[in-house]
Amino acid sequence: MHKELICPEHQKLALVAYEEPKKPDTGSVRIRNEFGAEKHGTMMSFYKGHGNKRGAWDREKKMHISDGFAWPYPIKLGNMNVGVVEEAGQGCTRYRKGDRVFYFGNFRPMSTVSEALCWSLPKQANWKAAVCLDPLSYALCALRDGNIRVGDAVAVFGLGAIGLMAVQAAKLTGAYPIIAIDPLANRRAVAEATGADDTIDPVGTDVGAMLREKTDWRGVDVVIEYSGAMEAMQASLRGVAFGGTIVAGAFPGPMKAGLDLGAEAHMNRPNLVFSRTESEPNRDYPRWNNERIRNTCHHLIVEGLINAEQVVSPVVAYDENIVSEYLKIASEPQSNVKLGVKY
Repeated sequence: MHKELICPEHQKLALVAYEEPKKPDTGSVRIRNEFGAEKHGTMMSFYKGHGNKRGAWDREKKMHISDGFAWPYPIKLGNMNVGVVEEAGQGCTRYRKGDRVFYFGNFRPMSTVSEALCWSLPKQANWKAAVCLDPLSYALCALRDGNIRVGDAVAVFGLGAIGLMAVQAAKLTGAYPIIAIDPLANRRAVAEATGADDTIDPVGTDVGAMLREKTDWRGVDVVIEYSGAMEAMQASLRGVAFGGTIVAGAFPGPMKAGLDLGAEAHMNRPNLVFSRTESEPNRDYPRWNNERIRNTCHHLIVEGLINAEQVVSPVVAYDENIVSEYLKIASEPQSNVKLGVKY
């Protein structure tokens, strides 16, 4: 009997049985999953609860309303899977039995999905890079929204999977220096290994002043903020260059009081840009849409330009212990970067 991991209610986890259809539907493939990974920031916002406190998103009014939830429980956990096609339904033309693919999907050993929603994964391509397509797509949008160019000084706050992908993507643009900021030593170490020119532990540190000092007091041209912390936003305003850009991409709860918009922000007049992907339109629509962003990420992954070996960590067995391992995302962030599973 197959089981999937769900969040049935606020701060609860459960493994529950599910059934796969006997035959794939027309245009769909049945996939035996080999590996998977979670999306920490978004899923923690719903596991911890703040992601649903704003109410439901009204697509017509373009605002949150008090009725309903942004993401009603039960919520299926897990973000991306890599697997092998076991059976192709009628009408399938892209994939056949034995092909290796990856796709957006929750934690489960077996899945049936439309072949149009899968990407091919050559044997030489790393599965860890494949399950990072999601954080890479957000990072790519953040870089584009920040208009990062060759030689720009870039600071990245928050070194979860998206922040670490932003470090790598900024490196590919020719940005320099790339300064990565996070209180967790393990995440700073991954950033140093995958493209950061310098790192900062923000605890007890005037990060804004350090960013200016490390750029001959100009300040950084672009800040990519993925921590969601008020202190990080304040340091961003303090450390960004005159007329520079701060890209806010995190999905945090409400920030605590204390943000000062009358200090460096008032004098240096930076641009504050909010960024996300997986929703249309983005800022460069229609030239750039979700399909183009994802296909660009697929290209970077297949070409071996993304190093996720230390990003997807730890990798645990998908068994009855997955509940306790999953809980460490919230309770022991210093022990993980992006949870991976092996089916």
